[in-house]
Amino acid sequence: MTIAADARELQEDIVRFRHELHREPEIGLDLPRTQEKVLKALDGLPYEITLGESTTSVTAVLRGGAPGAPAEKPAVLLRADMDALPVQERSGVDYSSTVDGAMHACGHDLHTAMLAGAATLLAERREQLAGDVVLMFQPGEEGFDGAGHMISEGVLDAAGRRVDAAYGMHVFSAMEPYGQFCTKPGVIMSASDGLFVTVLGAGGHGSAPFAAKDPVTAAAEMVTALQVMITRQFNMFDPVVLTVGVLQAGTKRNVIPESARFEATIRTFSDASRERMMKAVPVLLQGIAAAHGLDVDVDYRGEYPLSVTNEDETATAEKTIQEMFGESRHTRWATPLSGSEDFSRVMAEVPGTFIGLSAVPKGADPQAAAYNHSPFATFDDGVLADGAALYAELAVSRIAALAGARN
Repeated sequence: MTIAADARELQEDIVRFRHELHREPEIGLDLPRTQEKVLKALDGLPYEITLGESTTSVTAVLRGGAPGAPAEKPAVLLRADMDALPVQERSGVDYSSTVDGAMHACGHDLHTAMLAGAATLLAERREQLAGDVVLMFQPGEEGFDGAGHMISEGVLDAAGRRVDAAYGMHVFSAMEPYGQFCTKPGVIMSASDGLFVTVLGAGGHGSAPFAAKDPVTAAAEMVTALQVMITRQFNMFDPVVLTVGVLQAGTKRNVIPESARFEATIRTFSDASRERMMKAVPVLLQGIAAAHGLDVDVDYRGEYPLSVTNEDETATAEKTIQEMFGESRHTRWATPLSGSEDFSRVMAEVPGTFIGLSAVPKGADPQAAAYNHSPFATFDDGVLADGAALYAELAVSRIAALAGARN
């Protein structure tokens, strides 16, 4: 049987595992219940397991047993992130989160379940593998840099040498028709940085602003000026996306507060724009503060780098998708997404690619469906077997190609 056919035989098991994960979401780098579930799913399979030291990550290495393997055996990494979001679920599915204020709103439960399914498929083909497979079950993708932690603890060298290729996958609850696999060579997702600003003034009575130093109006001006700066200092064809998600000041309407603060997320699509923003933003904000006679503390934090896929590995993934599922199931994105990913850190170290998979509910309008991170986001279980099959096939076919080239 083919990998795809075998994956369909596992569909019910993969769905059951996904629902177990969905009911008990965990946030950040410490996911003990999730780790326990993953270890249970791998129990009895011939994997060498390593647990994270600074996180609850799971690294599983499958040693290929094919005769005639090259002296320098190839190794391929497959990654799934496992963490959830601080979102109160409102999807209405019968396996909804039982944890107040936490939800798998980004589909990481599907990623984990698909990779666990691939683990079984690959274990069944161990004697056909002329190389090794590294499974990377990663916590803390949602802003905690779990990939960075796992890289520092050696996941890329878990097979005893640096992996030759790496593949990640991400499901979407909107945007593309159900079951569509999506790729893009080069920049596929933006870099992400955080901006944390505190405007320092002098409090006073609301009736006499001239006798105080009002940080609120200066903060408001800064929020607007940041958007204007982007349109006037940056090329529209190398976009910058800045969104202020936190704006806080004051305790009462007739009191001028001592300070005001705001936080923003900044997305850039080139290293040049990213570096320029890091320099331009503090200059702008400090200038506005000075004009108002105020002080400002600007904390610009670099977070995730650009997600840049390797052209050869992307071509490999595209060929595999089309051979397994037909050309109609594949879309090549013309432009990158403005979301960000810490799998970018893996692709910065080794050749790799990142694949989108639409889990929009069957029959739903992908343009109107609730998007990832929404409390209403729903992901169709129907894609699970195909995702598991693609993970496994990428490892099998890439190892075969690499081993053939080395013999």
